[in-house]
Amino acid sequence: MGPDAFRFVRWLADAGMKIWQVLPLGPTGYGDSPYQCFSAFAGNPLLIHVPEPARPHVGHDVGHDVGHDVGHDVGHDVGHDVAPESGHVCDFTAVIPAKRARLDAWLATMPLDDAVHRFVREQASWLPDYALFMALKDAHGGASWTTWERGAAQRDPDALRTWRETLRPNIERCYKEQYVFFDQFQALRTACTAHHIQLMGDVPIYVAHDSADVWANRSLFALNDDGALLVQAGVPPDYFSETGQLWGNPLYDWDAMSNEGYRWWIDRMRASLAMFDVVRLDHFRGFEAFWVVPAADTTAVNGRWVPGPGAALFTALTAALGPMPIVAENLGLITPAVEALRAQFGYPGMAILQFAFNDPASEFLPHRYARELVVYTGTHDNNTTVGWWNSSGAGDSTRAPDEVEQEQAFARTYLDTDGHEIHWAMMRAAFASVANTALVPLQDVLGLGSDTRMNLPGRQAGNWSFRFTWDQLSASLTARVRELADTYDR
Repeated sequence: MGPDAFRFVRWLADAGMKIWQVLPLGPTGYGDSPYQCFSAFAGNPLLIHVPEPARPHVGHDVGHDVGHDVGHDVGHDVGHDVAPESGHVCDFTAVIPAKRARLDAWLATMPLDDAVHRFVREQASWLPDYALFMALKDAHGGASWTTWERGAAQRDPDALRTWRETLRPNIERCYKEQYVFFDQFQALRTACTAHHIQLMGDVPIYVAHDSADVWANRSLFALNDDGALLVQAGVPPDYFSETGQLWGNPLYDWDAMSNEGYRWWIDRMRASLAMFDVVRLDHFRGFEAFWVVPAADTTAVNGRWVPGPGAALFTALTAALGPMPIVAENLGLITPAVEALRAQFGYPGMAILQFAFNDPASEFLPHRYARELVVYTGTHDNNTTVGWWNSSGAGDSTRAPDEVEQEQAFARTYLDTDGHEIHWAMMRAAFASVANTALVPLQDVLGLGSDTRMNLPGRQAGNWSFRFTWDQLSASLTARVRELADTYDR
């Protein structure tokens, strides 16, 4: 969230963009996935900008420090914020310890003053539990909470009281870390607003089993007495996998959630809407009915659909928070009941262009779009558009070679292209459509291939590591994107 982030905001404005959509910004756990975070409320410390040692902070005005950097020496500190990396891949095994060392050294110079204490009080619904969770996790060698000392794992009040005193320095360090994260984030959001850029966040439907959310709210999840999973989340066989996607997250006990008036979800959405102008609600389908997989299974094939909270949840959220600027991720096996739920609350759905050409009757074809819709060339789960175009289907989808050939033939006709610069043809189709909003992954703007794909569902490693470099965002590219946006009045 330092100079490069502010520079990117200016690039978005120069390119005629109005929305910057980001992945979940929580502290990542297993596989560095933003969909497996240690907290649904906390910020990822890897995103914190650590100023130059010779440039001390003044009165915790971190946002001012970052904004000052932008006007004078853009990108000056970036080499200090990350470890050496290879090409356009971020090596988290190198980045994490290097960034942690610099961040810890900086936070050690920061007093736990009134501003931090006020922040802790304002975030009392989640921050004390999260800080204790992370301190306990460090004290237990990074192990999952179900394996901790029994008093800590079971949240025995006397044990937690002792642990809080023992781990006080680590807990207070976490308070300062989260204070800085949200201070810097709000400075970045202010810069977005100044450049007429809306920030669009992402709320995953599920949370990680090894998270402060589950540890501190066990009664709200389907768990055994020892905290182990009773069942696990996933989706049935789909475009990406013949055996479905096994996510491994705990499932909610929706009856328990209802009995508490959906308090946890209200708190979660309130926190998200305090950060973002718009929120993408992941796996909207799961709120109408969700796929339940036995805890011991290793694929998602043997699951079953179970009714979700449906309108009751969104009625409670709307009553507490008012109308919400939500985009519903309505992909996968979508039934009329799912679409009725989405329509009831007026949430626009999503259309994915990469899914449009396997069927001439597809709802994803631009000439069938409704205006209240968000169209993507592809999402973080898709291949890049260039990668999709050059793919045989094997390994990254369930498409057979003959299906790929038919798909490409139809796409050539529909897009009036020979496949040259397919990413620009797809971007033009998205921008020219009547859909209210068109979003494009940066990899597609840059015309990059499969090696820069953000995520391959079901793949356990090698995801989430794409990074760009400034030389890729040339003046000619920026002008071309701007022309496309202006041409179609985006």
